[in-house]
This record gives sequence, structure tokens and C-alpha cells, in this order.
Amino acid sequence: MILFRNCTIVDAALPEAREGYDVLVENERIREVSDTRLEVHGAWEVAVDGRTLMPGLIDAHAHVVLGSYNLRELEDVAPTLMTARAAQVMRGMLDRGFTSIRDAGGADWGLAKAVDDGLLAGPRLFISGRALSQTGGHGDFRRRTSDAGEPCLCSHPLHFASRIADGPEAVVAATRDELRKGACQIKVMASGGVASPHDPLKRTQFSKEELRAIVREAEAWGTYVMAHAYTAEAAVHAVSCGVRSIEHGNLIDREAAAFMAAEGAYLVPTLSTYEGMRQHKAELRLGEASLQKLRSVLEAGFASIEFATEAGVPIGFGCDLLGPLHHLQPLELTLRAEVEGAHDVITAATKTNASLLGRDDLGVIAPGALADILVVDGDPLRDLSVFDEKGRKLPAIMKGGVFHKNELTTTYRDAQIVPAGPPVG
Repeated sequence: MILFRNCTIVDAALPEAREGYDVLVENERIREVSDTRLEVHGAWEVAVDGRTLMPGLIDAHAHVVLGSYNLRELEDVAPTLMTARAAQVMRGMLDRGFTSIRDAGGADWGLAKAVDDGLLAGPRLFISGRALSQTGGHGDFRRRTSDAGEPCLCSHPLHFASRIADGPEAVVAATRDELRKGACQIKVMASGGVASPHDPLKRTQFSKEELRAIVREAEAWGTYVMAHAYTAEAAVHAVSCGVRSIEHGNLIDREAAAFMAAEGAYLVPTLSTYEGMRQHKAELRLGEASLQKLRSVLEAGFASIEFATEAGVPIGFGCDLLGPLHHLQPLELTLRAEVEGAHDVITAATKTNASLLGRDDLGVIAPGALADILVVDGDPLRDLSVFDEKGRKLPAIMKGGVFHKNELTTTYRDAQIVPAGPPVG
């Protein structure tokens, strides 16, 4: 057992911090949260000394294997090199306090299993497998000079990120196949995108019949569908077919937000990726088509969050950062705080994302929850910059009851035989 002594708790439960708490962890879960001093025999006692204790962060739109914004550059990357780079990306995320992520296309069951088995250090992975795209959609990476042939990317170097399926029968088969291979949820491309040069941003993708078929198959498996969608039209199109979460959604309007709220759909904004692309456009070597799309969505993203908030849409937290910009993950927190406030952003990155994932045992500091715990040197309700790119103000990071990092004074109390140390991953 591990006892966090004298904590100031910050989580979604209350908009203000709660001082003077003890938190007891047994195995992988939180056993007790007490506002009075706990006396526990045979436990490792961690001296939090009034610092902030909060749930691990969740990024609901990550891409750990996409190493570049210029997707053409990935054509010459070997899968082994891609995996090695993903390992570095995932360790960096965990160092920054992200204990769970929903990968939005690219990561597979093997990578998730490697993390679960402790072979790689990283957040818990909720994988989408390969995103589903129509021919000519956001996930169709073929060049315009390529022959159409069969609607398949099997021999294409980017086949790990998406797959093409057209028509209700084909999308059913593709959905079943991704679920068979371990996808936790299904990702669809329901509009054009910024990084893809050939598909118009303001167009819907997949027919209603296709989307409804995908949603039915996901629901039959006990899961849901997330949709890449920028415009109001694309968001309404996807949600009307049963899609659970709209990714990006920069161009939604008040009417679309109201419809999403009525249908119980989530919005997962991803502001940091656009700001990062704007700041680093030269070194990213983005094409002019992508830069034009970027300019149209950058400022609109703030308005979409305001519309969603007014309508009562549950707003999750995602970053959508690729390759060299993963270190900007904390930027999403500070950007979002400009329109929402720190507590709402923390709630989005913990409890709301946990709800989106269907995991009520994540994102909270409560008995029975998985012990994904951060200790923060500072007050995130006043200053979200405590989550910097190196995790320098996170002296302790725990995932599932195991320390990834612990720089706090830790003492074994009340036992004659002292174990070698608390569990460390």
C-alpha cells in the first residue's frame, strides 16, 4: 500500500482545491480518500506536504506513430523505426502527466500490449486501429497520379494509419476487421482535413447509409464511433448517424452545437496542433494547400468551444500533435483556458474524457478509481503552465498504482520488515 500524506486535491468534483487530505492506494486502485489523517500499518508513506494531488491527464486525440505533419515523409520510414519513435513519444507523454490517451489512428494492439506489459513506458492506450476513409477522403493518401485499382491501401506505406472502404457492405467488413484486431473504438473521416492536400475541407464524407452501418457494428461490439469533422454540416451529418464524438469541430456553429447537445455527442477540440503548425510552418514544410486550410480553422476553433459550452455539449480534451510537435501537449491546456478557465480544462482532460472513453474509474480521485495520480508543485487552478513540456513540476507520477516517477520523500512505516521499495514502472 502507498499512502499520500497531506494532499491538496484538485479534480472535477469541486471548482476549488481541497486541502489536508490523505489518499491511500492499494495495488492498482485508490482505496480511501480522507479529510482526516489515516493511520495505516505496513504502507509506504509519501510526503506530499500540501502539494496538489490530482488525477492523471487524458489526451483523447493523440497520434503516437505519426512522425510528421507532411505525411509523404512517412512513406520511407520502416515500421521498426516508427515503433522506436513512438516509444519516445509515449514516454514523453507520461513524463508530462498523461496517463491515458486515445490514439486516433495508427497505433495497434501490439503497441498497447507492450505498454500494458511494461515493455514500453507510456500512457494507457485506447487504440482506434486504422481510421476508415472513403475513396478520396481524408484518409486516402494515394497520389492523384495513382491508379485507383482496388480501394485498398494494403501496399501503401501509410496503410497502418487508415483504410479505404466504400459502400455499406465494405464499411461493415472494415469495421468488423478493426474491432477484431483490437480497436477500442472506431475512427471515421467525415470531412476533409488540414494535413491532406486533395480533399476539400468543407465537404462531408461517407453517406448516411455508410455511417449508420459503421455505428451499428461498433455498438454491436459494445463501443462507439469517433468522427474527424470540421464543419457544422459534417458534424450534424455524423451525429445524426449515431457518432459519439466529433473531433476538431472548428467550424461548427450554434445550431450544430445545439444538435450535438440534444443527441448527447461530445466535442474534442484540438487547438494546439494548429497553433503549433502556425509557429513551426517553415520547418514542417507544409504545402500551400494545407497552409490555406490551417488559416481557416485556427481562429474558428475558439468560437466553436464557446458555442459548445453555451449549448451544453460535453467538451473533451485532445491535442492531435504529430512528430516534432508532441512536446507542445501542455499548450492545449493554456490555449483552452483562454475561453474556458483552468478548472473546466482540467475537468475536460480528466473526468469528461474518462466519460467519453466509458471509464468511470479514470479521471477522478475517489475510492475504487484506478490510481492514476499526479503530484504537482504548484496550483494548476491558478497557473496551468505547471504542466510544462518536460514535467519538471511533477515530482510524482503514478499510473495504475505504479510510480513512473517519484522525487518525494517516501518512508515505510510501522513494519519490522521493510520491502525493497514502492512499485516503480
